[in-house]
Amino acid sequence: MSQTSQLNQISTLELAQALMERLSISPDDWHRLKSNRNARASEQVAAAMVFLVKNEPQEAQARLEQAVGWLSKSISAPPCPTHGHQPKVIKK
Repeated sequence: MSQTSQLNQISTLELAQALMERLSISPDDWHRLKSNRNARASEQVAAAMVFLVKNEPQEAQARLEQAVGWLSKSISAPPCPTHGHQPKVIKK
């Protein structure tokens, strides 16, 4: 079976979700890629596609605006929420 016919067996939503999973930044890569504008914009565009396929245009638009912000350099990564915080020690 050709790759095209294999892809035709998968729904549009499944394809969009697979792309979103592929482009999502994993927790292991977060610190390395959190400021990578291309990676962040790609992640947001893929999420927007999922929302569009699910007929949720407002959510899609929000993700597209985030992607444009990454590309235009009008937004940047917030600091890590755990940076500078000591882990709590639970005493028994």
